[in-house]
Amino acid sequence: MAENQSVQSMLDAMSKKGWRITDQRRRLAELFTITDGYLSPKDVYEYMSQKYPSVSFDTIYRNLRLLSEMGILEQFYFLDSGLKFKANCSNHHHHHLICVNCEKTVTFDYCPMWNISGLPEQFDILNHRFEIYGICSDCKTDSAS
Repeated sequence: MAENQSVQSMLDAMSKKGWRITDQRRRLAELFTITDGYLSPKDVYEYMSQKYPSVSFDTIYRNLRLLSEMGILEQFYFLDSGLKFKANCSNHHHHHLICVNCEKTVTFDYCPMWNISGLPEQFDILNHRFEIYGICSDCKTDSAS
């Protein structure tokens, strides 16, 4: 968990964007710092609604999307299980190898954008994502047994 952002750094980032730090937002930050894996919006909703029964799924989803846009959370789309979120694992530019069986993620620093040529000059790239989905060695070993 040392790679993930701390609760305080998440709250500081929210505050810098003008967000009021509520008990619900603090709890949301705590959830992502104690979770090593990925959480779906439904997972987050179920966790948050235990303490805040009146919280709506739309509110949870909107907060997840905004936290992702801020760089506090990273979002991934899993082919079988849809959109999931995880605390940002690093403060430098990187990409991911993701196991489709166990959702283990490995970061790597190589960026394919370094080798792309021929992009239209009038287009300013603001952000990009590059993820490779496969099966990790642990899952390959388990399926061979």
